[in-house]
Parts: sequence; structure tokens; C-alpha cells
Amino acid sequence: MAFKIPRFNRAARVIELMDKKLVDRHLERMDAHGISRRDFVQVVSGGIAAGAAAELMGVPVSAYASENGKIAYMYFSATLEYCRTVSQSVQDTASALGARSVSLDAEFNSNKEYDQFQQLQVAGDLGGIILNPPDASNIKRIAEDCQKNKIWMGNVWATLPWYTPFDAGEYFTYYACPDDFNAAKEITSKLLSELRKKGKKGKIIALDGIPGFVIDVVRQQGRLAAIKDFPEFSFADALPGNFNMEDGHKAAQALMTRHPDAVGIYAANDEEAQGAIAVLKSLGLQPGADVLIASAGDGNPEAAQSIKAGYLLCTAANVPQFMGAMMTARIYDVMHGWKPRAPERMMLWGSRMMTTENVDQYLERYVNNGKVAPFDYKLMSKVLHPNDWDPQDLITPLDMDAEWGGIAKPADFKYPQAYLDAKKSGEMEKVAAEYKSHYKIDMFGPSPFKKV
Repeated sequence: MAFKIPRFNRAARVIELMDKKLVDRHLERMDAHGISRRDFVQVVSGGIAAGAAAELMGVPVSAYASENGKIAYMYFSATLEYCRTVSQSVQDTASALGARSVSLDAEFNSNKEYDQFQQLQVAGDLGGIILNPPDASNIKRIAEDCQKNKIWMGNVWATLPWYTPFDAGEYFTYYACPDDFNAAKEITSKLLSELRKKGKKGKIIALDGIPGFVIDVVRQQGRLAAIKDFPEFSFADALPGNFNMEDGHKAAQALMTRHPDAVGIYAANDEEAQGAIAVLKSLGLQPGADVLIASAGDGNPEAAQSIKAGYLLCTAANVPQFMGAMMTARIYDVMHGWKPRAPERMMLWGSRMMTTENVDQYLERYVNNGKVAPFDYKLMSKVLHPNDWDPQDLITPLDMDAEWGGIAKPADFKYPQAYLDAKKSGEMEKVAAEYKSHYKIDMFGPSPFKKV
């Protein structure tokens, strides 16, 4: 049972816990007389094992959404450059909006992430979370706790297919991801087109993501759709690189050992692409010349530098700085009373294929930008700019059948009524047109704060 002790009550609760009879009563319920009173008080007041302590104590308090509450970015590993970049963006955006933020590293462990979420609730003053989970195993639990305790939640990428914010309630305000199918299709087509121009044909090897990860499934469908137009090529083999550099390196090494004549490498993300670059160099091959590499995401700074150096052909840049800013602005808005329409609760943000042709623009705006903010963060907020808000990327409502059409529905699945009504009434198209009309500041153009 997740709970949150309001700030005004926490001190009273700790004082209450100092009562020896009260502590002994709870220790008896726990069958834990071997634990000292002091240790028990430290455990409960410090937020360790928060959910278990709350349930045993029967704490009769419920959380509340606070417009001044903290925004937490909960991500799956600090070893990933994407997560580190998003974390900084969340901090920058929250600061610009006058909000507070914190970031927590799950270290690839969804159970640890859930424990961190519980501890945040105990600490108090949690307004909303941006969930970027290692897998989908904790989604329902966290969404249900957020709904019960009135904490706003936005989720990125990992999810259960056909599980939607509508299934959890209004506090699961947002599920968002890039248009990964078309992004993967585009970068795969670029890879094969460039190989064709060089007069090459034959084997392509694939470094996939985390097995079963819904976005990896979508990306695989995109790359398979692309290769249909290039009959002289085939995917000879694939191994999971688990979206990280170390496993990507291992997968690339194994695949290149099996297929030393491979002419191209598809990588599920930039981390895996970096692993592939290192493997090719260790084999005495020139990445970008002897073997071409294309990445299906993310647009990390390191990937941009690899494109500039000629090692990486392209990446689907969904721009981590944008993801952090977009999600923080959404949580800020709902914390301050803004209510999304049905099509705004599941959306896709636009990727842009990054190549040598546009990498300099990216580097200038997002990497070598000094103290120049890449976005007008306040302009992303519909609360602060109700009439002239600008998403600063093209964002469109997510069509469930287009996104998850290749994945079997659960036996008891039913389309959310609000989603069906939005499709039938034309509200989906209306919202798409509205967001397109408000998109003014090009995500791949100069910063809105760049001095001319």
C-alpha cells in the first residue's frame, strides 16, 4: 500500500512513533520483537520499506496532488547517455517553470524503481512523476498508486501493449513515445540506399533492443517493412543489445564473428550503435566505410559526434532534451489544473533523421550551445501560454491500431470509450491539426534564444 505523509503531519507522526507502547504494538503485529524501537522509527520515518510500514501501521492518510509538488524523473539507468541527458532537461525545464524536480536511477531494475516511487511518496510533496521504466512490469502498480494517491503520472516508451491511461484513471495523464515504426523504417531505408549506391549487397545484421519491450517490437516491424523494397539485402541474424552499449558490444561482436561478410548493421538505439562502432574498430574495419551503421534512436550527443566523424551513418533523433522538456511541461500543466482531451493522453512526438547534412544544426543547438537553452520551456506550457503555446516539435495523437497493430490484444481487451468517441467524432484529427498549427519553433532549427 503506497502512501504519502503530508508535510504538516510528518512531525506529529514521528513524535507518535516515539511512544514506546505504540512502537511495541506495531512490532508485535510485525512479529519482529528482535528489531529495536530506534531501528523501527528510523525505518518508518526515513521512508525505507515505506509501503510495508504504512500497511502495517494502518496510516489513515492519503496523498494529495499539489501544484507546488516536486516532479520526479524515474529512469532505467544512468549508464545510458539518453537518460542522463533527459535528466538534465527535466531539471532545466522544471527550473524555468518555477517547479522543483528530482531524478532517480532504477539501475535496470523495475522493482527498485517501484520502491523508489514508494519512498518518494513517504518523503512527501510529490506532485507528479515522469516514468521511463526498464520494462513494463511496474506500470500498472505505479499507475494504480498514482490514481489512488492523486499523483500525476506520465509514461514514456515501455508500456504494456493495449494498456492505456484510460484504464488507470485521470492521474495517468500521458503516454508518449516517438513514431518509432516510421523512424526505424526511415533509417533502415537510408542504410540500404547508401549501401546500394556503393554497389554492395548481401547481409545486414541487427542489434535489437530488450526482448519483448513494446517499442523494440515496433522498431523491428519498421526495419522489416523497409527491407522489403531492397531484395538484394537480407537480415542474416539478430541478437538483443538491450538498449545499452555493453550488451550492444557483445551482440555486435558475436554477430560479426558469425557473419564477417556483413555489409551493414542496424542498431536499435545509439548506445548499441556505439558498441558496434567499437567492435568494427577492434576488427580492423572502418565504421562508416567498410560497414555502415544506422541507429533507430535516440539522437544522443555522442551519436551526433559519431555522425560528424563519419562512423555512424544516421540516427532517428527523437532528441532527449525534447523528451525531458515535453514531459515536464505536461506534468506541470496538469498539476496546475489543465485537463487534457482524450487524444492528448496518448501521443507521438516526431523524430528527425540525423545525418551529416543536419548534424551541425543539432550540435550547435543541443551540444555546443553553452548556456543557451535549446527550447523556450515556458512556451511549452498551456497553463503559462494558453493561447500561443508551442510544442516545439510535431506531436500527434497515437492511433492504437497503427502503433500496436502487430501485437496480439489481451483476451479481455476493450477499446476505451473516450478513445472511441474521439475517433468517431473527429476530435483526433482536430487535435492533430491544432498541434500542427501551434508548432512554430523547429526542433532541428536554431534555438529560439540564439542571438542573430
